[in-house]
Amino acid sequence: MNPDSYSSMAQVRAGVDEIDRQLVALLDLRFAHMRAAARIKPDRGAVRDEARKAQVIDNARVEAERLGAPASVIADLWEQLVEASIAYEMDEFDRTRG
Repeated sequence: MNPDSYSSMAQVRAGVDEIDRQLVALLDLRFAHMRAAARIKPDRGAVRDEARKAQVIDNARVEAERLGAPASVIADLWEQLVEASIAYEMDEFDRTRG
């Protein structure tokens, strides 16, 4: 998969579809980590950690900058991802401890 060698939109779309499949698999693994966190954390109040949230978003921004990717776009996506992860972890905490 080398976008620089593509000569058709069909190749671009196939590449994007493959990347999307890989991203979904990685997101599934990330959410498995949220389930583990919900199981390990001692209380519901420990689920939201603003310092850790800022660190995760900053890590993504720095990695985007290193790669030459649009850092502000990545940071915005990670903001949404982390908030969704917190909500998911809260639900898992309640489901398994309720």
